[in-house]
Amino acid sequence: MDPAGEEAESVATLFWVMTAGGFVIWAFVVAISQYAARWKRGTISEKAAGQVILWGGAVFPVVVLTALLAYALWLMPFLRPFADTGQASTRVEVVGHQFWWQVIYHRADGSRIVSANEIRMPVGERVEFSLASADMIHSFWIPALGGKMDLIPGRTNRLSLLANKPGTYRGQCAEFCGTSHALMAFPAVAMEPAEFEDWLDRRRAPAPSDVASAGQAIFMREKCGDCHSISGTEAQGAKGPDLTHVGSRLTLGAGRLENNETNMARFIANPVSIKPGSHMPGYPGLSEEDLSAVAKWLKGLQ
Repeated sequence: MDPAGEEAESVATLFWVMTAGGFVIWAFVVAISQYAARWKRGTISEKAAGQVILWGGAVFPVVVLTALLAYALWLMPFLRPFADTGQASTRVEVVGHQFWWQVIYHRADGSRIVSANEIRMPVGERVEFSLASADMIHSFWIPALGGKMDLIPGRTNRLSLLANKPGTYRGQCAEFCGTSHALMAFPAVAMEPAEFEDWLDRRRAPAPSDVASAGQAIFMREKCGDCHSISGTEAQGAKGPDLTHVGSRLTLGAGRLENNETNMARFIANPVSIKPGSHMPGYPGLSEEDLSAVAKWLKGLQ
């Protein structure tokens, strides 16, 4: 109801036109029923009844529904514009996993910025999304910006979106994909172009890290780097989300929790209790001090 993108505005317009069309039909039917029930209690001729059936039951619905269908077909190209790489200033690769999102920004110079569970995009510029799945069918959807698109194993689908208002909007997996399907979300942040470019530039470098940190030592000791990658460290795993700048992200667990040290420690200790079906193993054997140290170090990866 509050669109923030070109495609979403087209969806909202279609909704209101269809709603108005439905209201007109409803009002017409109610008026006829009231006329028949209250003001025209006598019998009518067979010819008059035939005319009512012809015009009210055939001609009127066909005309109205044809007009609505024609309008929807005319609007359809605006609902799903062709994702032409030449028109898009930014290309974002999104890979769906149970139950998180891998996000890779491809820049014009050929460089790649790897992130997870969060989308950043410039306001007023078209962004092309390249969508794929690593396991099963997911569906990428940012309602405030546009329609949804499925992520299908073995296939790459394309979607283009243009945000016209800065802000943070909720994205969601819209295709049932397992136990935590409803918990597979992400924030989508529409930023001013200069701010977006600055954000990308800062993500190209490894996050500042204290190599002498107790948290980093525990992270490496527990073999977390076998699944997670952190640029500038020995952690180079690819099974889980990239954690290079995890401390700067808005949420944890793909939109599940606010990103702070307390929630970070909770998620590390027992991720399945927060996100059922998660493939990440828990670490109930770690002491509160160890969990706090790891959480503090990860939160510091800005």
